[in-house]
Amino acid sequence: MLKNKAADEKVDTLLSTSQIPIIDLAHCGTEECPIRSVVNRVGGQLFKALTSKGVAMLVNHGISEEKIKMAYNHLDDFCKLSDDTKEMYLRRDGNHGYVKPGQEQFDGKFKDIRHTFNICTLKPEAALPEEPLPGFREHISDLAQDFQRLSSLLLQALAVGLEQPYKYFLEKHTHILDGESENQSTFRLLYYPPLIEDDGKNELLRGTCKYSQQRCTRDEIDLSLPEDYRIKLAEEAEELATQYTRCGAHCDYGTFTLLVQDCEGGLEVKLPGSDKWKRVGHLPGAILINAGELLSTWTNERISALPHRVVIPEEEALKSRGRHSIAFFIHPDNCTDIEPIEIPTSSSSNSLDSMDKKVKNRKKSFKTAKTKIYNAYQHVQRRFKETYAS
Repeated sequence: MLKNKAADEKVDTLLSTSQIPIIDLAHCGTEECPIRSVVNRVGGQLFKALTSKGVAMLVNHGISEEKIKMAYNHLDDFCKLSDDTKEMYLRRDGNHGYVKPGQEQFDGKFKDIRHTFNICTLKPEAALPEEPLPGFREHISDLAQDFQRLSSLLLQALAVGLEQPYKYFLEKHTHILDGESENQSTFRLLYYPPLIEDDGKNELLRGTCKYSQQRCTRDEIDLSLPEDYRIKLAEEAEELATQYTRCGAHCDYGTFTLLVQDCEGGLEVKLPGSDKWKRVGHLPGAILINAGELLSTWTNERISALPHRVVIPEEEALKSRGRHSIAFFIHPDNCTDIEPIEIPTSSSSNSLDSMDKKVKNRKKSFKTAKTKIYNAYQHVQRRFKETYAS
């Protein structure tokens, strides 16, 4: 058995080197009846994690792993549909709907190669592929509601961490998944197709789902193909990698994002104050939370929006496997004005004399007046135009 590079050389990740905070959500209660003492503890941990790292891992969140895997299967089934059928669900006037590989371009250089289905509302009139895929609507709606309940708890915890009233953020996020006319929050299913096909045909743009149930092994590669054929496939993959990426570098637009992903890897981030891309790694069963641009503005940049990307694997064996993830982008209601809130500072900061404070406050007010976003809707629409401009 020939071992690949990933097995021979252990690659350090932020998780393996304990650089990402892990927050335990056990016993938080429910959105309607939260356990205040636990929410208070989570709020402090969440504030510390997001101000220092921009990201954290959430464990014991209560969302079933089986539901998540079934959602991956539903997206696989959707990708197997004919092109004509998939075209019926394309993202058009709004953000809801199917996004084909190559439609998005986050970094301005490479087109993103992934199949995406955006869900912006769970209302009965929402265009979901229930007719070709019976059970799709019921299962995905159930899972999205689980994520929505979790996000409501986190909004309360975040308010506590920022020393605001419990409902400070809840009151600004009352229409999540009620539709784009009210709120831009999006529950997003993502599938990144393999870069190399075993049949030798370039099916990159179409993708395939035959790798969706792959095992998460890293210690062997298929030697059944002739050497010259494997070299040819590798060369084709290298050429395609100069035109496409799995997801270009960007920051999320809203308040925060909840992300689950399989174990195939590829997610990289830049931690606050660093210019280096670091692999995140995989923690089974965990949900990643990262801060978005609106939260950064809200906190006067005390919390940084996290730059991140999904790269094409360097290992040949991993290029021939697909990757799944689910992202829940939490946005404020459209009409919400985004203005920096007062965040308590440390005692050392309080040692400044009153004159220095006044000068700083004047500078801060001037900066805020220059950069203030009028409302959440305008900011997100501007970002969408940049992403889909091509």
